[in-house]
Amino acid sequence: MNPFTDEYFMKQALVEARQAALEGEVPVGAVVVCNNKIIARAHNQTERLNDPTAHAEMLALTAATGVLGAKYLPECTLYVTVEPCIMCAGAIGWAQVSTIVYGASDEKRGFSLFAPKAMHPKAVVKKGILETECAAEMISFFKKKR
Repeated sequence: MNPFTDEYFMKQALVEARQAALEGEVPVGAVVVCNNKIIARAHNQTERLNDPTAHAEMLALTAATGVLGAKYLPECTLYVTVEPCIMCAGAIGWAQVSTIVYGASDEKRGFSLFAPKAMHPKAVVKKGILETECAAEMISFFKKKR
C-alpha cells in the first residue's frame, strides 16, 4: 500500500499552516511534491517579510524551481491548505504545475470564482482534501484575532 496519498501530503501542508499561525501569519501552508517526495515546503510569510506576495504557494514554487533548476514544474503536485488566490493561481499556471490539490475553498478570494482559467490548461485541480481540518485552522486563527 502506498503511504503517499493526497491526505498524507495535505497533512504536511497543514504542518506548515500551523507554523504560520504560530508566527502570527494567516495559516496557509503548501508543499510541492515530485515523484512522491516533498521537494519544497512553505507557509505564509507576508508579515515577516513585509511582502504581500509572500504567500505559501509563491514561496513553495520558488523553492521547488530552485531544487529542480527549472522554471517549469510539469511533473509536480502542489498541495495547499486553502484555495489559491488569483495571484498564486497565475504563478501556478505559469509554472505549469500539473496537479493542484487544496483543502478549504476561499469564497472571498479564491481563484475559482475570479479566474477559473488561471491554471495551466492541462492541470488537474482537486479540492476538499482534509477540508474540515484546513478550514478549522483559518477559523481558529481569525477567531483569536477578533
